[in-house]
Amino acid sequence: MIGWQPKVVSLLLLSFLGLARCKKVKKKVDEPSKDIVEVLDDAKVKASVEVESVPVPLKEFGDTADTTFVRLADYSHDFVYDMRYATTNNFLKEKVYDCAECYVRTKTAKALIVVNQEFMKKGVRIKFFDCYRPNSVQHKMWKILPNPQYVANPVKGSIHNKGGAIDITLVDSTGIELDMGTEFDFFGKKAHHDFMDLPETVLANRKLLKETMEANGFWGIRTEWWHYNLSAGSNDRVADFTWDCPVETE
Repeated sequence: MIGWQPKVVSLLLLSFLGLARCKKVKKKVDEPSKDIVEVLDDAKVKASVEVESVPVPLKEFGDTADTTFVRLADYSHDFVYDMRYATTNNFLKEKVYDCAECYVRTKTAKALIVVNQEFMKKGVRIKFFDCYRPNSVQHKMWKILPNPQYVANPVKGSIHNKGGAIDITLVDSTGIELDMGTEFDFFGKKAHHDFMDLPETVLANRKLLKETMEANGFWGIRTEWWHYNLSAGSNDRVADFTWDCPVETE
């Protein structure tokens, strides 16, 4: 039997060790480190957020009739919403809308977009508390508080039921409400337009709201600084158009 020469044994041992090292290196390359996986996951999350933040394309009015009810958010991204009657945070202390939406007649929507553009030139924009109100909701409100001093009798209805009235305030570029002296739906003299015993900043804010709205086809009522009616909508019929609420998914 031929014996192994020392030189041959050494070469075979080196070859074996080289193959082992190659296998170990290959394993490290094929299996990404935890840090790399985390970076990739972060990138996926960021990409997902960027996709979700893309605004929905706006609709155009086209030949839509002036009296058609439209969802304002479908035609402008520049408004802010706090639809109080879709919550219990209102003077009734009850939720009377099934879901929070702001619908108005087409002509009201067009006028609101124009006046909001005027406000944005001055560094503010409109925030909504209430918009069109179905007459069936007016009946709910009347049942809760049948007092014409606070709630319009649904038999006659209000301009809210016609799609020509809105309850609003103004917010600055950061979304903070301008000080109007009282909360929305404060029923007292302090909320009246002719109440002057207020800080100059409050009077200036109310003046900005009132004069800009009136210059663009709206008029207010003496007792509520937040309420404005579209002049062109005063003679429309009381309506009971209702909207579908989004389907909640888990």
